[in-house]
Amino acid sequence: MDLDPRLLRYFIAVAEERHFSRAATRLHISQPPLSYAIRQLEDNVGARLLARTSRHVELTDAGHVLYREALTLLRQAEEVRTLVQRVDAGLRGRLRIGFVGSMLYRGLPVLLNAMRAQLPDVEHVLTELNSHEQIEAVRRGEQDLGFIHANPVPEEVLARDLIAEPFVVCLPDSHPLAGRASLRLADLAGDDFVFFARAASPSYYETVLSMCVAAGFMPVVRHEVRHWLSVASLVSQGLGVSIVPSCLSRSGLAGTRFIAFDHKARSVSQVIWQAGGQSPLQRRAMALVTEQFPPASVDDAGAGN
Repeated sequence: MDLDPRLLRYFIAVAEERHFSRAATRLHISQPPLSYAIRQLEDNVGARLLARTSRHVELTDAGHVLYREALTLLRQAEEVRTLVQRVDAGLRGRLRIGFVGSMLYRGLPVLLNAMRAQLPDVEHVLTELNSHEQIEAVRRGEQDLGFIHANPVPEEVLARDLIAEPFVVCLPDSHPLAGRASLRLADLAGDDFVFFARAASPSYYETVLSMCVAAGFMPVVRHEVRHWLSVASLVSQGLGVSIVPSCLSRSGLAGTRFIAFDHKARSVSQVIWQAGGQSPLQRRAMALVTEQFPPASVDDAGAGN
């Protein structure tokens, strides 16, 4: 059965006007094509829909049923059309976003609020993963955007630097040097260290390790963990000291002190996405990322590690 939307609209007009001439005027067509369209619709459904009199028309029982269903069908068709158009424009859909924990202190909440405000009909699915896990998820197409610590990415993944910040020393507040405004990294040569796990981010591990070596000592790494907040939490419990991105000083974690030291390395955050073209939704999301993290936020902070 062919329920042509055009025929259904013609039928609805006749059903509501109860008059062919008035319905034709409403539809901006002449009456003969309208009469032909109604006969065609009746042939298609295999039932008489209208009882014609000399002065007006009445709906048959079948016509009453089709009238109700036609209104529903046309409304659903319009909803589908609108949905498809909004998806094509990047205004509907599902955005799968991965992030490392430190991004919670590097502007990610502000970005997510902007996304929810400007893309209210988009489902935002957030997953905390380390950088390596995000790179693999983006490469396989399981994640649309990732917010990672700067790492080498395969050719299937594209990356853009977002923000660069200095590192700071993280000490328990009971540490003898916790009251200082700044210190030399060499002052911590005799301490146990908590490191961000090499398996989670080899580049971060090597960066922190190289800073210690440049300061003249090989750190004693007692603990390796996979999240920066876990690093700071172990430090707060007196289980060692660490070198962390300065953004963690905004975490409000009790029992810790964050102290500056002289160095040139920078902790760089990146956004990553799959190479080979973006969907309209991804392009809209990336426009918001660029608005939140303009290139100057990296350039002003210095070169990445």
